[in-house]
Amino acid sequence: MNDWTDPPGDHRTGQDPRRVPPPSLLAPPPSTRTAPLPGMPSPAVPGRYDSSGHERGRRGGGSRNPRRRAGKGRRFVRTGAVLSTVLLLAGAGTYVWADTRLNQEVDLGTLQGRAQPGQGTNYLVVGSDSREGLSQQDRKDLNTGSTDGRRTDSLILLHTGANGTTMLSLPRDSWVTLPPYVDPDTGRSYPAAPDKLNAAFSLGGPDLLVRTVERNTGVHIDHYAEIGFAGFVGVVDAVGGVDLCLDKAVRDKDSGADLQAGCQTLDGAEALAFVRQRKQEAQGDLGRTRNQQKFLAALARKAATPSTLADPSKSFPTLRAGLDTLIVDEETELPDLMSLFEALRKAASGGGRQLNVPVADPDLRTPKGSAVKWDDRRARALFTALREDRPTG
Repeated sequence: MNDWTDPPGDHRTGQDPRRVPPPSLLAPPPSTRTAPLPGMPSPAVPGRYDSSGHERGRRGGGSRNPRRRAGKGRRFVRTGAVLSTVLLLAGAGTYVWADTRLNQEVDLGTLQGRAQPGQGTNYLVVGSDSREGLSQQDRKDLNTGSTDGRRTDSLILLHTGANGTTMLSLPRDSWVTLPPYVDPDTGRSYPAAPDKLNAAFSLGGPDLLVRTVERNTGVHIDHYAEIGFAGFVGVVDAVGGVDLCLDKAVRDKDSGADLQAGCQTLDGAEALAFVRQRKQEAQGDLGRTRNQQKFLAALARKAATPSTLADPSKSFPTLRAGLDTLIVDEETELPDLMSLFEALRKAASGGGRQLNVPVADPDLRTPKGSAVKWDDRRARALFTALREDRPTG
């Protein structure tokens, strides 16, 4: 029962006199002429009279009607309120949609033998060579090959805390010790053994990769985020390409890179080829991590520009492309992803530190081929600083 339209009480009016609203609420609000929305007809004949019955100011002079100025102010406030409501509703709808698209398939809570939590927040950001979402023609065009499964193409340990943001690249060929693990396909158990960091991802997926990073750095991973080839290409294309200046031409048959020296705009396919190539880099995998950091800085700048954020035709496809192949842990929600992107943007645009793990030998000979040997003393000091949320130098 509606208290205002169907109350008990006075037999003459059908209303409870104790509940009758004051006259100001019963009277209809004064009519106010508002500016029409684009494409809509004007609700009144322009240049005649407003709702107060006073003639509008003429061109020749005379003071403006103060009531007209007040009406104009109300129109601005009303229009602003309507637009704000529309934007909030659109944002809420996008948020709900995006939240349902999150692929939270990694459960960090079940992992055994983990590093103890430290100060600040640590994200492990992985660029994988997963071909999921790519057609056979896409794989041919992007020079990704047809290998099944997924391996790491980039590994970034991102730390945020009281001393700012640190983006630390971990070469995928780093020579590390894999912890004991069980093959998820066969159920066979394997003891701890030295191998390349990339092998952890190939042999045991995100679970073994996180445990391996924690074992060799002592840094507790709070959140995991992984994006595949299709998502990477889609994000770059959605923002309209990324501007990058190259000191030298880049040509690599394996990745398909064929770029001229100088400043240019890379589309998704060209960007993927650039961040994957390493054959012509003097420092191999280390050179590739520097290229990846350079590109991430350029992508973060482009994605965070007002022209991209305020344009739904760019911002929504960018979000959709990123979510299409994104894999995160069960505790990662949209606010965490927003914090991750903001931290990457800050670090990549000069508001934080971009580092490579200290290296003693970039071409260590091992039974598994050439690998990258960390400088144990300097690397240990760096990891301790991250774990304790102290300045990294």
